[in-house]
Amino acid sequence: MVPRYATLAVLLSSVLLACSEEASRWTGTVHDSAGVTIVSNPEVGLWSPGKKWTLTEELRIGTVEGSPEYQFGDLGGVVADSHGRIYALDVMAQEVKVYSPEGTFLHVVGGPGGGPGELRGAVALLMGPGDTLLVQDNRAYRINRYSPDGSSAGGYPIPLNERHPQAFRATESGVIAEQFQYPESPGQLQPEAPVDAIVRETTGGVVLDTLLTYPSLAAPGVQIYAPGMAWDLTDSTGLVCGVSDDYRIEVREGGALRRIVAKPFFHQPISEQEKAAILDRMARAAVESGATPSWLAMMRDATHVGDFVPAFGRIAAGPEGTIWVQRIRPVADLLEEGQPDFTHPGSSEWDVFDSEGRLLGVVTMPPRFIPTEFRGNKIYGVLRDESDVSYAVRLRVVGDFRLETLM
Repeated sequence: MVPRYATLAVLLSSVLLACSEEASRWTGTVHDSAGVTIVSNPEVGLWSPGKKWTLTEELRIGTVEGSPEYQFGDLGGVVADSHGRIYALDVMAQEVKVYSPEGTFLHVVGGPGGGPGELRGAVALLMGPGDTLLVQDNRAYRINRYSPDGSSAGGYPIPLNERHPQAFRATESGVIAEQFQYPESPGQLQPEAPVDAIVRETTGGVVLDTLLTYPSLAAPGVQIYAPGMAWDLTDSTGLVCGVSDDYRIEVREGGALRRIVAKPFFHQPISEQEKAAILDRMARAAVESGATPSWLAMMRDATHVGDFVPAFGRIAAGPEGTIWVQRIRPVADLLEEGQPDFTHPGSSEWDVFDSEGRLLGVVTMPPRFIPTEFRGNKIYGVLRDESDVSYAVRLRVVGDFRLETLM
């Protein structure tokens, strides 16, 4: 009979050996450069078989036929409040439909019109502190605010003479940030190297502090496969961001660069034949939508296709401090589709990095799903079926979130 302590020792040795073998799977490097931690990742992540995170669809709201409370013309965004209530912006109806965490219709916020609390050109929404809903109305040049009960709580004009908003983000704790371009001033000498910015602000649009300034990437016309700034908030003063001309993600705290997360990336060139095919495909889609020959000529002149496929699409702050980075679909794959959206070539596959910047692996989202908010282990977004019908969807990240069990 083998003594119990001997059996325990054998088991402990096996566990330690297994952990050591799994830890050795990550062959990246970590080093310090002037106080900045640089994490260079390999192609293979840390997730061992059976440990990979997956996504499950918890809730889908929407219908082709039936009650109008559950029908959408064109969803522009989906967010949730602290109680799990779901807010879905229908840009065609110019209203926000609110649902319980179980998907039961509750009430409507906004509505088309020019009066207080009404919307003319709403394009995006986000959840502010105290479950205050903010809706960006580009036609009225205004940010509208709504109380949790759906009533109008005023708003503020978008100061186009000061900044041109590009994107807004918010954290669960209610921190709001805005990415914007500085406008050109007629009659004034423009800087040789214009800069854009990401700032933290109040629900009244007052800038509190600047999180990041960077050389402007703005270019006239429609840009296809062009590098851009992707970013998300991590906490009250935290920012994860990167320009997609290379696979280099920055993690910032209080405006200071703390960590750089890198991953091997091959700059895939886009051939002249592929550029021509993209423009032809977009022109055919415009003709099918009733575009005139003059409009088509103007569209071709204003549309520019990049020389290389970008390194990534969106960046999102995920559960347990993880960083999610969206991959880009190859040009050939999009050209094979019947009606591709070349202005949003993001893939369903997302690279996931742990809080230290080490690559864990890849999570695959549902086809034709566009995430609009990460909240805890939930992902809210818009799903379009093959008939282009919109649905508000909530996904749940499934997996063991304890770092020591990921490997």
